[in-house]
Amino acid sequence: MKAFISYSHRDAVALDRLHTHLAPLCSEGLINAWFDREILAGGSIDAEITKELESCDLFLMLVSPDFLASDYCVNIEMERALERHNYDGAPVIPIIVEPCAWTSSPLSRFRALPRDGKPISEWTNQNSAYLDVVQELRRILETRRDTVSVIERTPFSEGTMDTQPVSPSYRIKKDFDEIHRSEFRETAFATIRGYFQQQIDLINTIDDLRGRFVSYGSSSFGCTIVNRAREWNRGTVHITVHSKNGRIGLGDISYSFSENAAPNTANGIFHIDSDDYKLYLINTIGFRNDQEKLTPEAVAERLWTEFIQPAGVSIG
Repeated sequence: MKAFISYSHRDAVALDRLHTHLAPLCSEGLINAWFDREILAGGSIDAEITKELESCDLFLMLVSPDFLASDYCVNIEMERALERHNYDGAPVIPIIVEPCAWTSSPLSRFRALPRDGKPISEWTNQNSAYLDVVQELRRILETRRDTVSVIERTPFSEGTMDTQPVSPSYRIKKDFDEIHRSEFRETAFATIRGYFQQQIDLINTIDDLRGRFVSYGSSSFGCTIVNRAREWNRGTVHITVHSKNGRIGLGDISYSFSENAAPNTANGIFHIDSDDYKLYLINTIGFRNDQEKLTPEAVAERLWTEFIQPAGVSIG
């Protein structure tokens, strides 16, 4: 699905972070994000933007005071996005970057991201905010993909042979170099890190549970959970997660069920691998299905579940 990203150039840092967090969705072929940096030198800016506004499947709006103050963002890009939404249902998704008066704009009719429209800049860990955005986008994209898939499989009934066929979905084979792998590793680690910090925040709202998230630098973090309803030695669990940093690290991402564990020790290791279409993670120690192709979100959820179980805590 092709997404048009509308943003103020003053929010270029937010655009870069969103682009990084979208990498798993892009590598899986769920989304193809377009923004004006894709325009080649010598290209007509207005013509290229107009073409993309007409051909995209959904609109992502990075909303900030600068976005709302931009005539081009509001009067050209946002206005056409709203027209497309009214005409053919193209989703319009506001992503609130900074506190601003977006609720007084036409975007107020749409559900905003991240959760509850809380601006990304106000999150304690902004990676958690971007993770929340990406998780919701994944849900939207997978739902729309499944809907299209059902339509494509539905046979023509009598009297509908003149109906225009739905365009097939194509996958394109790719070659992945070390830069692709490094970017995927960075995004995967940020996804896992953000998920754990988000869950620790939730744990601290539950009676008898106490959680702690600790950053050990840009490539390591740790968590501790105490279940005060159990004996201390049965209700306390630790985990340390490392991302490969240069030549340091047993795998692309490794984890140990101990506090502040060294990078050269691990209870489990994830390696980045690829097929002809996407990058993914494989667990080489730990989970039973070692060859399963895992997304960063799936790794985060599985690792969290395995981490909390010894403390007598489960999800659901």
